[in-house]
Amino acid sequence: MKKVLVGLLLVTLIGAGLTGCGTKTGSADKKIVIGASATPHAEILEQARPILEKAGYELEIKEYADYVQPNLALDSGDLDANYFQHKPYLDQFNQENNTKIVSAAIIHYEPFGIYPGKTKTIEELADGAQIAVPNDATNEARALLLLEAQGLIKLKEGVGLNATKNDIVENPKNVEIVEIEAAQLARSLQDVDLAVINGNYAIEAGLNVSKDAIAFEDKDSVAAETYGNIIAVKEGNENREDIKALIDALKSDAVRQYINDTYEGAVVPKF
Repeated sequence: MKKVLVGLLLVTLIGAGLTGCGTKTGSADKKIVIGASATPHAEILEQARPILEKAGYELEIKEYADYVQPNLALDSGDLDANYFQHKPYLDQFNQENNTKIVSAAIIHYEPFGIYPGKTKTIEELADGAQIAVPNDATNEARALLLLEAQGLIKLKEGVGLNATKNDIVENPKNVEIVEIEAAQLARSLQDVDLAVINGNYAIEAGLNVSKDAIAFEDKDSVAAETYGNIIAVKEGNENREDIKALIDALKSDAVRQYINDTYEGAVVPKF
């Protein structure tokens, strides 16, 4: 009789363990763990927290200082979602790392800006001046397109979002393109003439694209559509109820108002 009871107990425990695998169940599905850049993503998520609480969800925000770890953490299952990147970067990351991460929603857009360093205006730029750009492929292409729009360089016909500095076919001022990790660009300003800086890192450094940049992407440009910042999840989790609740909270009127009031054009809602 004891053996029978032990056997039944083991079956029950194994069954309970199997039920806990795969999709989130029980109390675990009421907690959303999301990775984010500190600025503006984590700040925006904080505004969604009370909305999620009313819907019965607990939000845990894990901040990251780079663009690699939050995707690795999402792929490994340590995160339910992340919020820091645009889709071109995600597509490149998936290709290079054999991951299956997808976009669940576009939340906002951060205009790239050209910021003054040792040189204060584009007109004052000397022959051979140094311009710093992000060193990851998708953001470097975006920076080069912005420099081209200002007449500083001309890129090979049709390269678009695949552009690298090797695709520069005209360079009337012989500017030197200096590739630097995106997170370090703002700190490089004192060492270069100009720098093209990602929106989140500019904000983090106390720079506002509409006030401090000498040129920036238009909010109605192709870049605004292409480089919207997304909520990313593992493939197959896009329609999970907790992810839907997260997106609904981020797309609320309260969050839109917070973005508009706080960032003054440096962050633009895409909903």
